[in-house]
Amino acid sequence: MSDKERLLTGELAPGEDEEQLRPQRLDEYVGQDKLKENLKIFIQAALQRDEALDHVLLYGPPGLGKTTLSYILANEMHTKVRTVSGPSVAKAGDLAAVLSVLEPGDVLFIDEIHRLPKVVEEVLYPAMEDFVIDVMIGGEGSGARSVRLELPPFTLVGATTRAGDLSAPLRDRFGIVSKLEYYTNEQLQQIVRRTARVLGAKIDDDAVVEIARRSRGTPRIANRLLRRIRDFAQVLNNGVISKEIAETSLDRLQVDSLGLDEVDLRYLRGVIERFKGGPVGLEALANSISEETTTLEDVYEPYLIQIGFINRTSRGRVATEKAYRHLGITQHHQNSLF
Repeated sequence: MSDKERLLTGELAPGEDEEQLRPQRLDEYVGQDKLKENLKIFIQAALQRDEALDHVLLYGPPGLGKTTLSYILANEMHTKVRTVSGPSVAKAGDLAAVLSVLEPGDVLFIDEIHRLPKVVEEVLYPAMEDFVIDVMIGGEGSGARSVRLELPPFTLVGATTRAGDLSAPLRDRFGIVSKLEYYTNEQLQQIVRRTARVLGAKIDDDAVVEIARRSRGTPRIANRLLRRIRDFAQVLNNGVISKEIAETSLDRLQVDSLGLDEVDLRYLRGVIERFKGGPVGLEALANSISEETTTLEDVYEPYLIQIGFINRTSRGRVATEKAYRHLGITQHHQNSLF
């Protein structure tokens, strides 16, 4: 994920410690209830057999807890987690270096696993299936030879926002595959309250509701907004996060009543005003509002589709009547402009 996408999806600013906000056990983890209950069974069974947990693939929009779950799995299995990003593993040797330091039962978390190069992915297959890896030694040419190294049993946790971009051979090697869903307002309220406690912030119940309502169903965004609202409260209200402070802060952060920000609104207005409501291709839309296609597709569109503002059709993106109403534009009036 690019620096821009990390900012948009609400990752922590430099110097802030995410670990203090990250739950450590499944019982502390809010949301994803079906997955959580299944993982408890799988973990208990693996521990009883004294085996590594089967490989896990987590997919869904950014900010829903894929990284956090990888840490929790390691904690529940009483082992360590090692993390890498798909784009950083450029060569088979890079993967070999990562795998060679794993200890029995370790969790290897690969973020953006869909971006692994094909040559690296093929080396990963025997590592996942048989806990072995083939490496070339002796340099290039006739002196080069392949040596098979045994690996300790480990658990690969792959995370992706683009499950469709994974090759079938890689996807089929995961024993546990789950899509993470957006969070309900009630679940986000639990997360906001917990984060406020961890940060030592005083917060009113009405403010909790308001922050949760504007968090796009995403815990990472809820935590990011809470930290920024805490700044406003510290300067403007003696550190107390009231509903009024929350509303004022969110308005100043350009987050509207549904959690839409300036890019969401430019996206919707682009579809409605520039392309008469659609259909419009993603690339044409991205060019018209000066945004990257991957940012729109991975960060913004899932939520706009979730709340029913955009439909993805075979001909392109189409704005729904709900989007027109939210922007205060009538379809009849808008069509008359062209």
